[in-house]
Amino acid sequence: MMPRPLTAHIHAHRPLSLRDYEKSGGYQAVHKALQKLAPDEITAMVKDSKLRGRGGAGFPTGLKWSLMPLVHDSPRPRYLVINADEMEPGTFKDRLLLEGNPHQMIEATIITAYALQADMAYIFLRWEYKLAAKRLTHAIAEAYDNKYLGNNIQGSAYSLQLHLHVSAGRYMCGEETGLLNSLEGKRAIPRSKPPHATTVGLWGKPTVINNVETLCNIPHIVINGDEWFRGLSHSQDGGTKIYGVSGRVKRPGAWELPMGSSAREVIEEHAGGMTDGFKLRGIIPGGASTNFITEEHIDIGMDYDSLQKVGSRMGTGTMIILDDKTCPVGMVLNLERFFARESCGWCTPCREGLPWIVKTLQAIEEGNGQMRDLDILQFHADNIKLGHTFCALAPGAMEPLESALRYYREDFQQHIRRRRCPWK
Repeated sequence: MMPRPLTAHIHAHRPLSLRDYEKSGGYQAVHKALQKLAPDEITAMVKDSKLRGRGGAGFPTGLKWSLMPLVHDSPRPRYLVINADEMEPGTFKDRLLLEGNPHQMIEATIITAYALQADMAYIFLRWEYKLAAKRLTHAIAEAYDNKYLGNNIQGSAYSLQLHLHVSAGRYMCGEETGLLNSLEGKRAIPRSKPPHATTVGLWGKPTVINNVETLCNIPHIVINGDEWFRGLSHSQDGGTKIYGVSGRVKRPGAWELPMGSSAREVIEEHAGGMTDGFKLRGIIPGGASTNFITEEHIDIGMDYDSLQKVGSRMGTGTMIILDDKTCPVGMVLNLERFFARESCGWCTPCREGLPWIVKTLQAIEEGNGQMRDLDILQFHADNIKLGHTFCALAPGAMEPLESALRYYREDFQQHIRRRRCPWK
């Protein structure tokens, strides 16, 4: 049976207590790390594992850690922040991990913070995740009571304070510098880079920010080794991946599979295929801010490099299905409306461009569009991109729009010619 380290001990109705987690092998990686491994050895192991960030960008995790200044060159305190502000539409993988096995997240935090020689860690949690907050709060208290957190963890020389911070509830808080501003009690807007957070982060101190799923891999890498972790994957990127599917499939959900598993396998074998009476027409492969792929791409490996070759991105690895009875114009309008509402308003292309796109798409969907509106939409898709904005929110919003114009242009034109939505 294929190993599923991240979800092997997920219990949806009642997560493992600390004692049960220890009986299942939990916290053994903490003991190994603190007793047998130096911080730089853990960082080297993570680099060699080929673990890449699971939050969307896919940046190599060990490389990010190594960008933090050396301890003797660094101001104190040093921070680790876990990004649990999971607000990407169509994405629910981190919720599964936080609700189902909160001690795994705490163990991962301890080891990562030790590798970084961080003094303090924050879990920055999406405010709607009430059950996750409840279970994390209980698990953190258990960890403090059993000397896994606080001073001199398990009799070692290492100490760590861990805090749960429930966010104010904006999509922008998931962007790492907006997250830092929010954590400091400020408006969630992006910071100019450089300097990067690894050198000037939370309250001006060195900070590493990682996603929940990313860090939950760390205890398993420490216990089993980087070669084992690389061997779990079907691609050059190490490990497993929690893939999700939403839309008109028979079994919507999330499954831990080898990195690089095909979209066909995830949709047909694990999600049960399309609901009876519906056909697959398109897939947004990695959350709402990624480009559509079509049925011709269904055998592509769901990994960073493979999806990039067909003009999309892995993102969060959580697929949104477009079926043959859903209007692609209406679907894109719904996504763009979300991004426009969640804009922090800090830069002009996002603040002004996204509402303009929504207004244009709304006119097309309601039968009031004109053919030149497609040129307006294309202009925005071509020009609102990285380098023209402070952060990736607006460029990400352009990905479903640009790819919908490429693959479903005829649908847009039918709306305009017929003066109505053909799907209604």
